[in-house]
Amino acid sequence: MQHKARKFSTRAKVVTSAAALAAVGAGVTGAVSASADTTDGTPAAAVTGVKGKATTTTDHLTIQAATDAAQAALEAAQKEGQRVSVAVVDRDGNTLVTLRGDGAGPQAYESAVKKAYTAVAWNAPTSQLTERLESAPTLKDIPGTLFLAGGAPVAHDNTPIAGVGAAGAPSGDLDEKFARAGLAAVSNGR
Repeated sequence: MQHKARKFSTRAKVVTSAAALAAVGAGVTGAVSASADTTDGTPAAAVTGVKGKATTTTDHLTIQAATDAAQAALEAAQKEGQRVSVAVVDRDGNTLVTLRGDGAGPQAYESAVKKAYTAVAWNAPTSQLTERLESAPTLKDIPGTLFLAGGAPVAHDNTPIAGVGAAGAPSGDLDEKFARAGLAAVSNGR
């Protein structure tokens, strides 16, 4: 069985060739413009300078300090025979470090993260924040928060920069005691 070759019209050949050249040209032009350099040393795209009062500098807990805090909190719990999870979050609630202690319950991990976030978001230990629920019960509806004792804020110059949370002990008071042990490790420069 033979296949018949189909003839393309001159117009179809011209249109196809033009489209192919345009595609190749666009690729070459894009590559050239992406690596374009200017003769005066300024970037090819205009960048607007920002004046002094339009920016701010923030302090952050180092990963080493966060790790030290989490480890100290977990060690404090282990000394008392408690099975907890510990979390350290940054100012925005992003998890820096989590440690799940041996035998800690499955709910403890997420609870520790939420307690840490709640503490840093309000710059107060979560045990104090539970008292605020009496006058503002809808606070507990804010996503990502957990108003149970066990979270402690980390502050620098009275500004919250991180939170330490512990969860899994039989009482929130114990969880908060362990979170404070983590906070003490950071405060003491462990």
